Amino acid sequence: MLSVRDLRKTYETTTALDGVTFEVKSGEIFGLLGPNGAGKTTTIRIALGIIEPDSGTVQFEGKKLTPEMKNVLAYLPEERGLYRKSKVLDVLVYFGTLKGVQPVEARKRAAEWLKKFELSEYGNRKVDELSKGMQQKVQFISCLLHEPQLLILDEPFSGLDPVNQILMKDIIRDLKQAGKTIVFSTHQMEQAEKLCDRICLINRGKVVLYGSLPEIKKSHGSNAIHLEFDGESSRLRDLSDVATLDLYENYAEVKIKDGINSQVLLKKAIDLVTVTKFSIEEASLNSIFIEAVSQKVTSGGEENVH
Repeated sequence: MLSVRDLRKTYETTTALDGVTFEVKSGEIFGLLGPNGAGKTTTIRIALGIIEPDSGTVQFEGKKLTPEMKNVLAYLPEERGLYRKSKVLDVLVYFGTLKGVQPVEARKRAAEWLKKFELSEYGNRKVDELSKGMQQKVQFISCLLHEPQLLILDEPFSGLDPVNQILMKDIIRDLKQAGKTIVFSTHQMEQAEKLCDRICLINRGKVVLYGSLPEIKKSHGSNAIHLEFDGESSRLRDLSDVATLDLYENYAEVKIKDGINSQVLLKKAIDLVTVTKFSIEEASLNSIFIEAVSQKVTSGGEENVH
């Protein structure tokens, strides 16, 4: 559905994009991932025709994006763009009409979506009377009124509490079931791992990983150890025979060196902390990304999984 080829963009002395290439297939949730400043938003803005690349191409359904095509796309920017002194329902109707929806139909669709997002009672409230999380949901609704084929969501969970994050995930999955294609941009790897069919990880303007989640995880092996514990987490930094260590408050993700038995690591960990859980699992997307970025910085190479 969406094809991005060899995008390059430089701002003065900063290279924002350096040969970014990927494809988004129809009907999938595609993760455009990476840390802040990686080049995700620049890629999105070029794809939408907001800014021009120095070189490279973007095609939608095999054609260059035209103004007419933009009515079948939707973009949720990270920054909120609502009219804060206007009523929620009026703002939504206005945005719907900008995309060619008749006012009466736009009002009907807006009311339906407000109900799904548990915001029906706020339709006649001014936008600035809503919490940040509520405003985020209203902005998301504004992207749905014209029933787009492709949605591009930049940090859609920004400002949402855990309950509303679940609600947002459910609605995104429902949109996929309805045949919509979704590009989901975030630096939150845990969210992407739960939602995305395929991903493109970008760091410093270059593609670091690209492919389906199962393929990427398979390529990184299964010697990832999930360790939960009580005690001082910093003590685990003394573990030897460790390839990577992602340390959190009461658990750690550990990748041991090739040829090392996991039981050896367990015995060493028990001497340092009180181990409450020890299991061998697939590496998380977060740990894979940290490893891939580290390799990229060290070697200057590029790793792709298709």
